[in-house]
Amino acid sequence: MNKTAALKFPRLTTSSKKRALKRITINLTLDEAQNLEKYSEQTGRLAIDVIREFIQALP
Repeated sequence: MNKTAALKFPRLTTSSKKRALKRITINLTLDEAQNLEKYSEQTGRLAIDVIREFIQALP
């Protein structure tokens, strides 16, 4: 990483844990998307965080 990037993004250089990420795409009905958006607004959380928490709660 170059010095400029390290100055702009200090978290990138201090993280000792690297998480492997996998990008997925989901198709939602209009109603599902609206429900997710409404829930996100009510809770003040991003939709991706809501989805991630639901997945993490799975057995």
